[in-house]
Amino acid sequence: MPPSDPPGVSTPRLLDLLRAQVRYMHYSLRTEQAYVHWVRAFIRFHGLRHPAEMSGAEVEAFLGWLASERGVAPATHKQALSALLFLYQKVLHQRMPWMDDIGRPQRQPRLPVVMSHDEVSRVLAAPALAEAAMPFRLLAQLLYGTGLRLLEGLRLRVKDVDFDRRAIVVREGKGGKDRVVMLPAALEVPLRAQLAEAHRVWAADRAAGVAGVHLPHALSRKYPRAAESWAWFWVFPQATLSVDPRERPLGAGIGEPPPRRHHLVEQGFQRAFKHALHEARIPKPATPHTLRHSFATHLLQSGYDIRTVQELLGHADVSTTMIYTHVLKLGGGAVRSPLDQLATGPDLAPGAASWPTPGPANPGRFAREPDPPCYLSPPTGPMHPPPPSVLAALAACRRTPSCTAAATSAS
Repeated sequence: MPPSDPPGVSTPRLLDLLRAQVRYMHYSLRTEQAYVHWVRAFIRFHGLRHPAEMSGAEVEAFLGWLASERGVAPATHKQALSALLFLYQKVLHQRMPWMDDIGRPQRQPRLPVVMSHDEVSRVLAAPALAEAAMPFRLLAQLLYGTGLRLLEGLRLRVKDVDFDRRAIVVREGKGGKDRVVMLPAALEVPLRAQLAEAHRVWAADRAAGVAGVHLPHALSRKYPRAAESWAWFWVFPQATLSVDPRERPLGAGIGEPPPRRHHLVEQGFQRAFKHALHEARIPKPATPHTLRHSFATHLLQSGYDIRTVQELLGHADVSTTMIYTHVLKLGGGAVRSPLDQLATGPDLAPGAASWPTPGPANPGRFAREPDPPCYLSPPTGPMHPPPPSVLAALAACRRTPSCTAAATSAS
């Protein structure tokens, strides 16, 4: 049982302690929300018992329920396990032998969903992204043209767009890393128009006395007027004001923080993108992150070096970028199926499976065996008279002692 509180002293709630420890470790807001979700689910699963009263058996029961009853993916299973281990090690300060005995699911790599150039064009032209009040089409073009993640695009500030160098600086991307990507020339005019619209919102906020925008790492105390400056304003500002969740005091606070201008929330763009897929009639489980996958794949198809693509994507290891090389491969490693060699068949229209003749006009990976193969005997009999071309090929093959070996080595 957790110790009781002395009279007049209130112990912080467990979830508030969890949030405080996550922020102490400088984890992202999404990690904080995920850890709070799984710890709350763990407590409710065991009938609101305090985690200090439970141990490895209860943790394994909860994880087993997620895997067997809920059927979660291995990544979700590992996320829940990481949240519980963080709770016991960093919040409750317990180090038990059972922590090393809990099995961790193995996550198998999956190929990303990639759209073709035509599919990307149809999505970007969909009416769902042309909503007058929201710059969704410009945001989609930016994600595909630069390879930004969705939140990286939404969090762009005015100072991060450099038209003179044709560059966009990504601040504190995934893993807290900065990088520089190119500014597509086709987006220069639309981006300037979007900045003009954002400047009107910024001017209205200054006239209304709005507290400004959120600044990272307590920069608002170091530079008190930076939150109200134009350089730190959002490129894609939200229409309404809101309170940053990390500005709210943990536990019993003494007041609500002032509302600020936030950037566009990702849920609105995600819904619009889903409608755009439906309007473009693309039967793929695509998301806004698919634009980033398509950006990387199309760059590799254009012949750019994989190290260059790695830097543009912000991957720490090139092995992460290597996944797109598997998407580049044709089905079965570009091996010609024997079904495609049939001109007709019971389920094929005449000539539907025909292939172009290999040659200078049709370069590609074709089998280089002689036609017909000289190691096969022609069908004989009254129903199958050998054509003159087959007889001539066989006669030429008999004059070549190593025809079979040559054909085999060439293929």
